[in-house]
Amino acid sequence: MKIAILGSGVIGVTSAWYLAQAGHEVVVVDRQSGPALETSFANAGEISPGYASPWAAPGIPMKALRWLMMKHAPLVLRPHAGLADHGAMLRWLVAMLGNCNARDYAINKGRMVRLAEFSRDRLIELRGETGIRYDERSQGTLQLFREQKQLDNIGKDIAVLRADGVPFEVLDRAGCIAAEPGLAGSAASIVGGLRLPHDETGDCFKFTNALAQMAATRGVRFLHGTSITRLASEGGRITHVETEADGRVGRVVADAYLVALGSYSPQLVAPLGIRLPVYPVKGYSITVPIVEEARAPVSTLLDESYKVAITRLGDRIRVGGMAEISGFTTDLPPARRATLEHSAGSLFPGAGDMAAASFWCGLRPMTPDSTPVIGPTKVPNLYLNTGHGTLGWTMACGSAHVIADIIGGRAPAIEAADLAISRY
Repeated sequence: MKIAILGSGVIGVTSAWYLAQAGHEVVVVDRQSGPALETSFANAGEISPGYASPWAAPGIPMKALRWLMMKHAPLVLRPHAGLADHGAMLRWLVAMLGNCNARDYAINKGRMVRLAEFSRDRLIELRGETGIRYDERSQGTLQLFREQKQLDNIGKDIAVLRADGVPFEVLDRAGCIAAEPGLAGSAASIVGGLRLPHDETGDCFKFTNALAQMAATRGVRFLHGTSITRLASEGGRITHVETEADGRVGRVVADAYLVALGSYSPQLVAPLGIRLPVYPVKGYSITVPIVEEARAPVSTLLDESYKVAITRLGDRIRVGGMAEISGFTTDLPPARRATLEHSAGSLFPGAGDMAAASFWCGLRPMTPDSTPVIGPTKVPNLYLNTGHGTLGWTMACGSAHVIADIIGGRAPAIEAADLAISRY
């Protein structure tokens, strides 16, 4: 079967890999000049199945109000887009708030952990089979608490970890420093931490490009620099993708079509009568060259106070986080950079050259229930693999494996019916 994949971020490229491995003819279409040049380019770098949790949780509305008032705010609401986007933003916010209850949280958390753990296992398997390298490390994730009340409130998280069989450690300040020796130089308040020793880290951009190269050697065709303008349909099925490249209109014809365009997926499928509740939540990162090895992190640290992840990627430190609801804006406000520098600089002072850091933003494709949309649509030959939010890197291999099975007519290795758009 010939399959057209729309999007060459980490979701699209991993999907191409597993579909090609299953024997399909695959073509990948993307407007960018190469793979992983948008949301997959400079994300936080952690692969953390144990921390796969819905943003929509009991108590979040009140916390969100407090976050909005903070100087270094982890949440920013900046609704200055057009009226049409205001409507989409409002619908998404209302739906997200509707999931902020214990029942929906438990359902959504279960879906996310199931997929994230499956994905981690597929990544380990892929690494063993191919030898792919991407500045990867397998040294765990440390969630660090600056305030005692944060440490006192981890009971629910521990209960979920125990129920899911995820190994963990509760650490005091000394334990945190033992796990991340660079913290010894910090003057910040550190009351304790929750560590997941089996989590991994890695450079998503390097991984996606390396996998794309391997996929190309196995026959996957990549059409980069090619804009997708429309999904043409006839008789209730997609007939082709209309494209534009170098001023020329073209078309891509396939038997099946997979939309993996992240935050841009809803616009493409809307003319087909498919309402996909994915909205861009902007995140920021800085990538800092290491200048003092002993002061740098060894793996990933999650700064609970600022919702910032600090990750070691080879000779660099990636600092990423924040959630800004501002439509499709891609500007880089200095205040967001200041928050990232404050978090990393207060915990790992002198580790990196902040003045030489590169500053980036990406549009995370969020669903109201934080669970990605993976599976078929009401159009028989149209499929979705999108809406992964902050966990696209964590869930990529598992999501791709699942959708490859579904498109190929096989039963997925994990329960996947509740991941489809039909749940809405």
